[in-house]
Amino acid sequence: MASEASAILQGDPELAEIVEVIQRADPEGSRAARVFRATFDQLYDGEHTGRYSVDQLYKTEKTHFGTLIEINLRREFKDIIDDGDKLDYRIAGYDIDCKFSFKDGAWMLPPESFGLLLLVATADDGRARWSLGVVRATDRNRRESSNRDGKTGLSKSGRDAIYWLFRDAEMAENILLSVDDETREAIMSPESGQQRINELFRRVTNRRISRVVIATVAQQKDYMKRVRENGGARSALAPEGYIIPGGDYASHREIAEKLGIAVPQEGEFVSVQVVPAAAGSPASVELGGSWWRVAKPDDVVTEAAPPLSSTKKAK
Repeated sequence: MASEASAILQGDPELAEIVEVIQRADPEGSRAARVFRATFDQLYDGEHTGRYSVDQLYKTEKTHFGTLIEINLRREFKDIIDDGDKLDYRIAGYDIDCKFSFKDGAWMLPPESFGLLLLVATADDGRARWSLGVVRATDRNRRESSNRDGKTGLSKSGRDAIYWLFRDAEMAENILLSVDDETREAIMSPESGQQRINELFRRVTNRRISRVVIATVAQQKDYMKRVRENGGARSALAPEGYIIPGGDYASHREIAEKLGIAVPQEGEFVSVQVVPAAAGSPASVELGGSWWRVAKPDDVVTEAAPPLSSTKKAK
């Protein structure tokens, strides 16, 4: 595979230059991964619709995903992407068309892109994976057949000629897609937004939960209020032994680290059930003057969880 990729670069200096520019701008793919995650969330509009899956979108909305990816990649990578003369983008001085398809390999190529470069993308929110590659739409790389608009697709040779910048790369997972059907139904079925948020943090533990997921589950403008103390999930679930550290606070991230659980990042939360522990024992933390550890499956929770300090804002 490495030799094939090297041959692609050696055979097309313009393609190689574009690849170098993109890799220098995003060596780990973290910027592109954020764009794919944000684009799915933007299209779902979960806060207002409660949607969390591509299957819940209208056909026209699915088609619009490609347009949003093109726009959002341009915004994120404005440091290297300009408007193209004939095609969508201009990178490293060369025109390149941005094409997205949910079906890997099914990109439709307009006649104006023939002979030129393509930035091809695909993504699967269910698997939390995405791919981004560069290929030239040569005669050999295109199918011979076309539709009435003159559009065609990549041939097998064309698909093999893609230089993959990132292949099946990870993006932040969609919690509501990754849980089983029973759990998802239990979370989404209550009529009250607060009850749905409580069920989310009760059933999805030791996993990073984003604000977008919280907004989708709550479907209320004041969705963040549903997490906090004073009537939110932290208050409601404390009697059951749950704490909910938030990534916006340095003290909360420190608590998660000491407990050995998933550490929430900015805009994220992690729910976990805790029980009293011996002072200074491994994977424990002092809260409210007592020591606590993560509850094991066979632990019987009899004590309410302590409140969390939120005085040290994350930097």
